[in-house]
Amino acid sequence: MPASEAQKQASKKWNQEKVDSLHLRLKKGMRDIIQRHAAKQNESVNVFVTRAIQETMERDNAEQ
Repeated sequence: MPASEAQKQASKKWNQEKVDSLHLRLKKGMRDIIQRHAAKQNESVNVFVTRAIQETMERDNAEQ
């Protein structure tokens, strides 16, 4: 069942208040590789990329 107009508005408001957006540019083919890897981990691309960034920052900060 499609989302109601009220649901769409509530989602839009929540996203504006709670979510930042980041546009990435990738080499051709990388998007597909990332999508396949995330699927193998049973994660969305967003969850996978967020986790990868967080883990990398934690590792980098531990090395300092």
